[in-house]
Amino acid sequence: MSAYTGPIVDAHHHFWEPGLGRQPWLLKEARIAFRYGNYDSIKRSFLPPDLLAAAQGFDIVGTVTMETEWDLDDPIGEMAYTQSIADEYGLPTAAVAHAILKDPNVESVIERLAERPLVRAVRNKPGQAASPAEASAHPSLLTDAQWQKGFALLRRYGLDFELQVAWWHLSEAAALAARHPDTQITINHTGLPSDRSREGIEGWAKALSLVARHENVAIKISGIGLPGVPWTAENNREIVLRTADIFGPERIMFASNFPVDELTGSYQEIYGGFVEITSDWSAAEQTAAFIGNAVRYYRLPPSLLET
Repeated sequence: MSAYTGPIVDAHHHFWEPGLGRQPWLLKEARIAFRYGNYDSIKRSFLPPDLLAAAQGFDIVGTVTMETEWDLDDPIGEMAYTQSIADEYGLPTAAVAHAILKDPNVESVIERLAERPLVRAVRNKPGQAASPAEASAHPSLLTDAQWQKGFALLRRYGLDFELQVAWWHLSEAAALAARHPDTQITINHTGLPSDRSREGIEGWAKALSLVARHENVAIKISGIGLPGVPWTAENNREIVLRTADIFGPERIMFASNFPVDELTGSYQEIYGGFVEITSDWSAAEQTAAFIGNAVRYYRLPPSLLET
């Protein structure tokens, strides 16, 4: 057992050019309530050369780019833009698109997205209550009947679903996974364990354990930075190890969430932290988490494993 030095598929990041004006939240004058606080520093172009420069020292052989809250009326345009980036730079290797699942006419959007060679999945954030105490009174769209009709269409078109929601809604996600066992669901950003009190961590772990019972659910270990707190292996070790223990090495993927998580640490600090935390894992477990599972879940070329 030793520190992992092999190839990496970054399973969750973003490419964008705010100057194009297609992401309202990235406009110069925009201000939203952001979980990492002030985000002005990421309102800049971030393209494959920028990712590779940030990841210097790591062997990035493939990536999966995530929808960027592009103009809501143009989800196909975002994937056309993403394809143009891939054509020019050779990255990303796959993409996650956006579709408004509650829209009664969403099937036409899903069908067109599925025709795009890069697209593997759809993300549509379902909203969330402000705290665990409010979750039962304020359920997310995961429980909405019309939204569920849109979700049910994904399997027909061979697309997976990416779920970004606070952990206190994962009981709703577990019910959704049970109803749709043939649709792959991947939890984004580790279920958002931002409350690192003992009560908060135990509540998060219990929620993860509930949804992990369903074999059609995987999870990306990413987005675990905290505002104003250095990203270190020590600060995030328990989150990484408990996630790996709950889901098992065959259902976890490491990812950077760059450039967003640049607000909490450098690429070297984040991925270096993953390497440090997993240094006593077996070679097979390391390979699965850093590349193998992403190749499998995102249906990437198996040749990436041979680089």
